[in-house]
Amino acid sequence: MAGTETVMTLQELIASLDKTCLPRILQVCSGVYFQGSVYELSGSEVCLSTGDLVKVIDIELLSVSCEDTSNNDKFELPINHADLFKLVPEEMPYSTVEEMVSLRPVGLDTCFPFTFTSRCELTLQNFTLGTGMAVTMLHIEQQDGGEESCVRCQLRGQQGASADVLIPFSCRGEFYECESDQTYTLQEIMSSPHLCSRHFCFSKKTKHGASLVFSPIYQVQAIMHLRKNIVKFPSSLEVDVVDVTMESQDLTFVTPLTLLEVFAQPDEAFPTMAEILEHHEGQPLFRCTWLAELHKGHPLVLHKRGSSAMVLASGLKGRKARQYFLMSQSYGGRLRRRPREFESVYELYAASTQAPFLTVRVTRHSEEMEEEGLLALSVGEQLEVLRCEKVKLPGGGTSQEEKNNQTVEVLVCRRLQEVDDDEEEDEEEKEESEVVHLPLYMQSHFVEKLTDNKKYSLKDLCKAFALPLDVKVVSGDAELEKDPLVGFSSLRLQEATIQPMVQASLPGKPERCFEIPTDWLNMSLSFTNDPLPLTQEYHLETVTEVTDSFYYEFRKLTASDEPPPPRPPKPKPSSRSNPPSGSKPLSGSKPLSGSKPLSGSKPLSGSKSSKATPSPSHPDAPCLPPKSGTLSLLSDLSLDSKKTQRPPAPLPPDFKDDAPPLNPRKPMTDVKSGKAQPNTYIKSISHKPNNTAAAKYEVQADVDSDHDYEQVDDKLRRAQDNFLFY
Repeated sequence: MAGTETVMTLQELIASLDKTCLPRILQVCSGVYFQGSVYELSGSEVCLSTGDLVKVIDIELLSVSCEDTSNNDKFELPINHADLFKLVPEEMPYSTVEEMVSLRPVGLDTCFPFTFTSRCELTLQNFTLGTGMAVTMLHIEQQDGGEESCVRCQLRGQQGASADVLIPFSCRGEFYECESDQTYTLQEIMSSPHLCSRHFCFSKKTKHGASLVFSPIYQVQAIMHLRKNIVKFPSSLEVDVVDVTMESQDLTFVTPLTLLEVFAQPDEAFPTMAEILEHHEGQPLFRCTWLAELHKGHPLVLHKRGSSAMVLASGLKGRKARQYFLMSQSYGGRLRRRPREFESVYELYAASTQAPFLTVRVTRHSEEMEEEGLLALSVGEQLEVLRCEKVKLPGGGTSQEEKNNQTVEVLVCRRLQEVDDDEEEDEEEKEESEVVHLPLYMQSHFVEKLTDNKKYSLKDLCKAFALPLDVKVVSGDAELEKDPLVGFSSLRLQEATIQPMVQASLPGKPERCFEIPTDWLNMSLSFTNDPLPLTQEYHLETVTEVTDSFYYEFRKLTASDEPPPPRPPKPKPSSRSNPPSGSKPLSGSKPLSGSKPLSGSKPLSGSKSSKATPSPSHPDAPCLPPKSGTLSLLSDLSLDSKKTQRPPAPLPPDFKDDAPPLNPRKPMTDVKSGKAQPNTYIKSISHKPNNTAAAKYEVQADVDSDHDYEQVDDKLRRAQDNFLFY
């Protein structure tokens, strides 16, 4: 069927193909078919639409479709099905012996014997074959000297006698096949083109007694436009196709390649032109001019591929927004080291592991805390980091076990003395200098002391020192149109890395090259045969600004498994409840200046007698020493009080924030009369004429003019006390 333009079903066309005639290009004439789903990544998902071109490169027998001739029901069996099948005799006669022999499966030892009958009488040499007599083919005999091949057959008479006879292939007649007990496997049936067209039935009648027609189902391996991998689909898809191999000799199927696949191409494939099939989608990771030009359908010049040594850098604090950069170690600018800042002793320790004998200057004063193991540091002190070790805290805990367990990691440093530039520190003075121990959990501020004022290239700087480093760009890269690193007062070189890169450029500016990180951009390209643009010089863009997302994702991937900074030790119980060793008890402490001792404080108004009495709820309780009013109130308010059966605190009375109403005072002119106006807050008894007590009471009210407000103040004080107690 090769080269035919006849429209056929996919099943029929694939079944007619031979592996020797592959590859073949087919065009879909009708039908849309979806196979698989987007969640299956096994290579079987495919969509065949009208007009699509499919290049068949291989076919493999997958299973067999079985159709029942009695009711047209179909079912599918695997090619390695274990049941055996028998041939159903054909109703149509064979015209020659050769035709019968050709239907036997080639290369099978079980193809013979084969029994048939003849409807007409045949004369063979000196033997006559009667009508309806059964003839059994035994095997084929090849004749020498170019003579015609013959079939050795066996004849059986009525009395059981048998005779052998040679029947030539050209013998003509009306032959009918007899039912045979010979069985075949499904694989044997499908291996013979003649047997595939025959009808079979199961050898065991209990399974299925009807006649079956077998059709092979192949797994087709093909190439399609814009499909990266070889697609696989069964030949049973219900679509119509036509063979267009002859008309599509110059057809090229576009294969999309990811950046990682482009990086995997051999060096001989570069330089080349490519077309962007799918541009990067998602969160932006780079802030650069060339990324905005990488759109779908745009051409791209690919110069070479390789691994590039990069450094991740960040702009230090001092700008409004922190910026991050990916720098190639081929950066042509000059850099000078800057002193690093450390916010804790642990940061100082981490830096000292990369740079032994690190020297720093203290820039924040720290007070000494002996119980916590913290040492006093003064601004301006110089320290040289020596090593890290474990020491015991002074004082320890309350028990011997706690004393043995109170060990912390400290950074051993040597305190340096200030020396003039013209003087050198003697070895004896260096040995006698003070050694200090700084706990790793100690918070302070240090600045690195540098004596190096040399200018470095980025490559030399990474070789000479361990990262991270603080640097300043003193001269930019002259190859760049605009160096974005020149304006920074300080840069932190965080980490060095090696990234797979594809060096590319835009066709409009082929001399301005940039490096595309293959691990960080999701793009697909296809190589084209377009001519390369001519250019004499190439300038590589060595600095690429990246976003915060790129920075944190990169740090997450390259983060080491270093332990977190240590925590301070647990506070000692003696520091909370018991006085420290050697301190005086609180009872012997002097009162504050201008204050009276607590023992001499005056009891509150309305307080009980200073004589101690047993508690009503505990009659046998011992008498306690007398308390002052203030101590008594504080004792009642203590959270640690163990009083039992204590009555609930009374609710505070409802009162308003407004001042109480005042009665008008007696005018000053009434004082001359010698009598005061009766007090309205006291029940008056002055209506009795001869009552001297009432007169005396009136005189007292007149003399003590503030008596009316003392009662109100007492009520307010008691209400406030009750409210505080509640």
